[in-house]
Amino acid sequence: MKRILVIRLSALGDFVLSFGPFAAIRAHHPDAQITLLTTAPFARLGRLSPWFDKVVIDRRAPWWDLRALWRLRQTLRGFDFVYDLQTSGRSSRYFRLAGSPKWCGIAKGASHPHANPARDHMHTWERQRDQLAMAGVARVPPVETGWLLAAGQPPELPRPYALLVPGAAPHRPAKRWPPGRYGTLASALLARGITPVVIGTGPEAPLAAIILNACPQAVDLTGQTDLPTVAALAAGALFAVGNDTGPMHLAAVMGCRCLVLFSHDSDPTRTAPRGPAGEEVVVLREDVLADLPSDEVLDTLERARFF
Repeated sequence: MKRILVIRLSALGDFVLSFGPFAAIRAHHPDAQITLLTTAPFARLGRLSPWFDKVVIDRRAPWWDLRALWRLRQTLRGFDFVYDLQTSGRSSRYFRLAGSPKWCGIAKGASHPHANPARDHMHTWERQRDQLAMAGVARVPPVETGWLLAAGQPPELPRPYALLVPGAAPHRPAKRWPPGRYGTLASALLARGITPVVIGTGPEAPLAAIILNACPQAVDLTGQTDLPTVAALAAGALFAVGNDTGPMHLAAVMGCRCLVLFSHDSDPTRTAPRGPAGEEVVVLREDVLADLPSDEVLDTLERARFF
């Protein structure tokens, strides 16, 4: 194998859950030129990582855009083997565009199909390992994240501190625990000598404002952190509390203890964050997160001995 393509398009949580498989593919093909096909938000992570020789951005152009489709076809051609870790309807269509090379995935006609009938009910962590095993990649190592720590530049913070992650995908508001509850939690943590640190994207600043209104001593880093910095912050945190969202996956893979809040909108048995060796996080699930009181979150942190 001289030219290997790995497909992992989105989202952040799924991309992070693929760190171990990325490393396994690199170890299985030590002398190959390995290219990652991903979307723009994750290209920098791919380039920083030790697993890829090249990163190519898939802009996921609409199928009716024939010029873009031709360019994508050119990108996909010439590989000796393709690992499709996205395994979506879209990425499976790439099999034909790529000229039907040797293919690990679920595309019809794949040379190394993931033929486990239970795959759709498996957690992403186990499913990808099962997929790789069927393609002959037997060992997936624990995730090594020194490269992320080296790239992150976190600010100096009073210790101990805990991360609060109140955001989630904008189109899935049901995944968000009310920010006022995070504010109550922040005040309770501060009373125990733990500095609450709020992180999120720029558009999530209104959530942070509500938290700081309840707890002015909290540190607001909303909109001030890139992904490596989030990872470095998590590595130094006492723990993290957040919704089912990508930064919690980064926190978990850095070895940070995590309490993740789930609603009816997602299933922790399939998508919960995992630690560097597959360690499970602590999960609280309430069908409607507005029904989850702050006291229950605080009690869970105490029972799990997060502090």
